[in-house]
Amino acid sequence: MTTAPKPSGIPPMPERNPKALRAAIAEHAPQLLADFDAHWKRAIADTYDLAPVPAFLARWWTEFALARDPELDKRVLQLEAEAADAADNATAMALLEQAAHLRREAGKAEPGR
Repeated sequence: MTTAPKPSGIPPMPERNPKALRAAIAEHAPQLLADFDAHWKRAIADTYDLAPVPAFLARWWTEFALARDPELDKRVLQLEAEAADAADNATAMALLEQAAHLRREAGKAEPGR
């Protein structure tokens, strides 16, 4: 189940299952779809092992949460790029920690939010 974007233009998070997440990615972040499908095939489908599904879902939940909000996605990528160009390790680590914090917060998004 995918619903229309919120007034902010950011689509809500889908139900928390692979099928609903894939549908949301296809509708709102199609640039992620090929990687999502390839990862699913490699990690789940080809192995006939459902044990990695929670980790798979956690990773792609966060990826979609970022991709659905272009400003947030841009900020995370900007922080990571600045870290790569940082002149010293302390600055790079601080920038990466900021990016990681934003990723963690995005990953906490609840269905429908």
